[in-house]
Amino acid sequence: MKYRIVNLVASASLNGTLDLYNLAMSSPNIEYEPEQFPGAILKLKEPKVSMLLFKNGKVICSGADNEKEIALGIKKASKLIHEIQPSIKPLRRVKYTIVNLVATASLNQEVDLFQAALALDNVEYEPEQFPGAIVRVYEPKLTLLLFKNGKIICAGAKTEALLKKGLNKAARMIKALNKKRKRS
Repeated sequence: MKYRIVNLVASASLNGTLDLYNLAMSSPNIEYEPEQFPGAILKLKEPKVSMLLFKNGKVICSGADNEKEIALGIKKASKLIHEIQPSIKPLRRVKYTIVNLVATASLNQEVDLFQAALALDNVEYEPEQFPGAIVRVYEPKLTLLLFKNGKIICAGAKTEALLKKGLNKAARMIKALNKKRKRS
């Protein structure tokens, strides 16, 4: 099944304690509202990624569609932070862990979401709330949003191999369901 990765989420460490208030006051690209969220938000234009910055130096990078963008984004963030807070050294080598892959795919067939929800125990479908069905795949652990036109949004995979495995498993489930429906 063809798919396209649309978002990678990764975590990394800047190896130091961040002064989030000072960072936000010194850079127009950093938002910090501690009463709403304990981290600061840094938005970069190139690469177009967002960073959640935490006091303990942890960084969550999201919005990248490939690993080069993650590394470049974290490097740029560490350099920007170093200019404001010199105790944080700019990272030469970025060590990060991918914590979530989000991808889109298509089954290239219509799906009866109501039937899927009735026949499968790992499907939630409430059309009044949301037009897609939520499909939980347990091995590998990921969540799919499945739409009537056969389009899929997949989230929760930590590697591309697990993403492929989960999408293929979902495709087999829907194919079996459609065969069963045609026979009845």
